[in-house]
Amino acid sequence: MKRLILAAFIVGFFIAGTQLFTSCKSSGKKADTTQVTMVEQVNILTEQEKTDGWILMFDGQTFDGWRGYNKPAFPDSGWEVVDGTLHCIGSGMGEAGGKGGDILYDRKFKDFHLKLEWKISHAGNSGIFYLGQEIPDEPIWKSAPEMQILDSNHIDYNLGIDGNRRAGALYDLIPTKEPCKQAGEWNMVEIIVSQGTVVHKVNGQVGLEYHLATPEWEKMIRGEDSKFKDFPEFGKYQEGYICLQDHGNDVWFRNIKIKAM
Repeated sequence: MKRLILAAFIVGFFIAGTQLFTSCKSSGKKADTTQVTMVEQVNILTEQEKTDGWILMFDGQTFDGWRGYNKPAFPDSGWEVVDGTLHCIGSGMGEAGGKGGDILYDRKFKDFHLKLEWKISHAGNSGIFYLGQEIPDEPIWKSAPEMQILDSNHIDYNLGIDGNRRAGALYDLIPTKEPCKQAGEWNMVEIIVSQGTVVHKVNGQVGLEYHLATPEWEKMIRGEDSKFKDFPEFGKYQEGYICLQDHGNDVWFRNIKIKAM
């Protein structure tokens, strides 16, 4: 009888061990399941965006569609395409050291919705001009409103009035209510122009709104304290160019797209 009990115990132990091994092996297979990594898709238009009339302004690989401000071709230096971004190469000398100069998309827009992403280097400065005109021997900022691009470590961050030189602001005129992210982080911004109304959006939130060609607008830009008061072409409501600024600092752009309205 004892032998029968011992034999039954040994058989039971063997069966239990086999089940445990099988269970662990099965569990191991589940643990080895391949993880699917989501790859961020940039510089593309969705099918819905194509249907809605969006234009991809930068394909992530070439300078197609872009040229230098007041120039017939794209700059030979100062800008590059790297890792799917349009990169302005910093000179280390700020505004005085920009090697490539400002660049513009070679088509004028009137009413439009512009979207893009940018990130800036430490203490960097740049900008997005719109409704700009090409005036011989004059910089684009004498005609074009500018959405400021700026890191909080740049000197301009604490200059101006009430933060009107900080990132997302209408440069030197109207501050944004929505702060941008810090150097090295991507910001998604939008500029909407529709029948004289202009909106700046920062990371999905409305930062500011203003209205061109109104008495309030004229008073603001022609006022005694305005740096634009002596430039008659500044801020006129008309078709103009989208332009990216070379301010001598590293700045990267991607996902640049626009819809004419």
